Amino acid sequence: MANAKEKQNKFVSINRKARNSYHISDTYEAGIILLGSEVKSLRLGQGNLVDSYAYDDNGEIWLRNFHISDYQPATLFKHEPMRPRKLLLKKKEIGKILGSIRKQGMTIVPLSVYFNNRGIAKLQIGIARGKKTYDKRQDIKTKDWQRSKARILRSKNK
Repeated sequence: MANAKEKQNKFVSINRKARNSYHISDTYEAGIILLGSEVKSLRLGQGNLVDSYAYDDNGEIWLRNFHISDYQPATLFKHEPMRPRKLLLKKKEIGKILGSIRKQGMTIVPLSVYFNNRGIAKLQIGIARGKKTYDKRQDIKTKDWQRSKARILRSKNK
């Protein structure tokens, strides 16, 4: 049995649209530079990853359009909800990401924001290539088949 102090990651926001619209080849865990009121707002679950994206700016990776709502008790030190936020990655990881973006025409897609077991806000990003419409239709067919197969197996087991 696992140690009682170990906790699961607490997810704040998940970008469900990303897995539907992109083929994700690699995933990375990145730290985010946040202000105090942003962290408190995220702890309340007030983050939205829809329409957010990551981009390269002089060898650094930034996150844009990640909406973090205002933290109401903060009066003096409020934050701007849609400001660009710098992502913290190791140099090797940044090199791999930038290489795949520049050479293979892939993009950086934010997948989820969560607090790890130490209570630090993390962002899971993926290196992705956009899906074509026929790929999306094929995914829908396989999901429907898996669902109906599970339904048939459940009815036979009863």
